[in-house]
Amino acid sequence: MKKNIKYNLIWLALAAIVYFGLFAAYNGGMINLFSDAIIVNIGINIILAVGLNLIIGFSGQFSLGHAGFMAIGAYAGAILSANNPTFGGFLSGLLVGMLVSGFIALVVGIPTLRLKGDYLAIATLGVSEIIRILLINLRGLTNGPAGIFGLPQFSNWQIVFIFAFLSILVVSNFIHSGPGRATLAVREDEIAAESMGVNTTKYKVIAFVMGAVLASIAGTLYASYQQSVFPKDYGFMKSIDVLIIVVFGGLGSTTGAVVSAIVLGILNMYLQGFSDLRMIIYALALIIIMIFKPSGLLGTWEFSVKRLVDKFSKKGDDKDASIRS
Repeated sequence: MKKNIKYNLIWLALAAIVYFGLFAAYNGGMINLFSDAIIVNIGINIILAVGLNLIIGFSGQFSLGHAGFMAIGAYAGAILSANNPTFGGFLSGLLVGMLVSGFIALVVGIPTLRLKGDYLAIATLGVSEIIRILLINLRGLTNGPAGIFGLPQFSNWQIVFIFAFLSILVVSNFIHSGPGRATLAVREDEIAAESMGVNTTKYKVIAFVMGAVLASIAGTLYASYQQSVFPKDYGFMKSIDVLIIVVFGGLGSTTGAVVSAIVLGILNMYLQGFSDLRMIIYALALIIIMIFKPSGLLGTWEFSVKRLVDKFSKKGDDKDASIRS
């Protein structure tokens, strides 16, 4: 327990270094509005990718429903902050989105997560489309296809950074916990895990609910930053965009998901000037990486604070031993 606290404090120190580096860049005038949008979108994509990687990479369930849960968070935040344009309204929208997404993921996950492979992907895609169609048809609440705009902007790079860091921390701690190891066992061999007494459905549902809640958080932050929300932004292609980030970074690597979100975000930024050719170049870059590195940028490699601490501790012990000798 004490070791976990120590490692989390080290994570916090590393995050603080990155945060104050960005803070200095903003105050030094090195970040303009365009760069700010890129940084915020990278942070939101990190939250989405870390959540989807927990479902696909760590629990081994192929889900295409991430956009639907993101839409729930976006609309919950939009509706409540529009009716109560204060930071409290924004936070209440964030919380409501998390609760609704978690509940729907739980209700949907219990029956659908008994499916496998393509069947599960189709089922989760169906759930996502049902959510989108409901948002279009509930005109009195969501304003239908016209969406909701003119929202107060409470989401900024600082808020997104904090939530991105907390997402990474929560998922990393979960993976290294008892339930996390059970989830990994389900991914490696579901039949073997079941024969050893692991409740496979339970752990698949836990991962699915956690991923849905993270998607909802990302949706609320995205809607607040854009100051608008439209159903068309949360279609099938949004789920594919997040899936690309996860596969590009490496399935089963939280570090890979973070690095991939950053790399693809920067790549998108530099390709803005190519107009119509941008998506072609972007797709070619992805194809080349998948050909030469099919396991993704980092494969299953994970940055570990524990390994880093142990390495420096070992060096210190070797140095002390040499001095004593």
